[in-house]
Amino acid sequence: MYDAVLIVSFGGPEKSEDVLPFLENVTRGRNIPRERLLKVAEHYYHFGGKSPINDQNRALIEALRKEIALPIYWGNRNWHPLLSDTVRRMRNEGIRRALAFMTSAYSSYSSCRQYRENIAAAREEVGAGAPEIDKLRVFYNHPGFIEACADRVREALRSFSGGDVRFVATAHSIPCSMAATSVYETQLRETMSLVREATGTKNWELVYQSRSGAPGQPWLEPDILDHLRNLHTQGVKNVLVAPIGFISDHMEVLYDLDIEAQNVARELGMKLVRAGTAGTHPAFVGMIRELIEERTVPGTPQRAIGRFGPSHNFCATDCCPAPQRPGRPAASEVPTVSQRS
Repeated sequence: MYDAVLIVSFGGPEKSEDVLPFLENVTRGRNIPRERLLKVAEHYYHFGGKSPINDQNRALIEALRKEIALPIYWGNRNWHPLLSDTVRRMRNEGIRRALAFMTSAYSSYSSCRQYRENIAAAREEVGAGAPEIDKLRVFYNHPGFIEACADRVREALRSFSGGDVRFVATAHSIPCSMAATSVYETQLRETMSLVREATGTKNWELVYQSRSGAPGQPWLEPDILDHLRNLHTQGVKNVLVAPIGFISDHMEVLYDLDIEAQNVARELGMKLVRAGTAGTHPAFVGMIRELIEERTVPGTPQRAIGRFGPSHNFCATDCCPAPQRPGRPAASEVPTVSQRS
């Protein structure tokens, strides 16, 4: 049924000259002030203008090639290789139908539906002969993802020689209006609970990071920096931060946690250790293989643990609608990837 796999990701600049064009792509149509873009650009310049996300996707693809026989393609939402270019290449190389792995474990407009819209737009741009592309299910409660996250927590926990440790799970904040139309928070809390059980630890709390909206717009809270200050008032000295909301150590992990959060912890006299993300952990790579086999090998079980079971393979047309902004069509008017049941 399928003759290729497509890795779909956010994208990131590869050099300093890419940074502002990349950020302009990310924020197109959102009326973000220029000064805000310049401020965010400094995060990238701190690392030489190169986001680590592209190299991390390359590493993931190389690891996955050892697990599956299907050809693997890669396309980004915001930077090269752009989805439209990749879909055109797939058509030119004879690909007729592909499975898409989105590099996000959770369901919300920005982490799922928007990627489906991006694929639909790329197929429309390519036109006749563009391959059909179906997404793989979200995997927040797949045992392979949980095992990888739990291993990263165990590795980080070795950095503490003694004393009580508070555990903080972080994820990208989203507007409350977006959270209200999805199960993003519920899935995050389930992942946190499953990682806590797998590691046999206690004292976990879910916080958010990397918000980028207007100051007056409500986003999910508490923010990681505010939470660290609150823990300080409680006398907490040791904090382990597990960025379960991300699958790789990209810019928002490296800057927002390893620099900003670490600086606040240092000022407060706290020891903060960040756990790694799933990355190319063997259990995570094996999970992607399993998700593909579910759709290509009859009888393959859909593995999931916890309270909710495996997520749906095909999203409903009204799944994770976008927050409404003036001039934006309703979710039902926005094209999505082809749906099958």
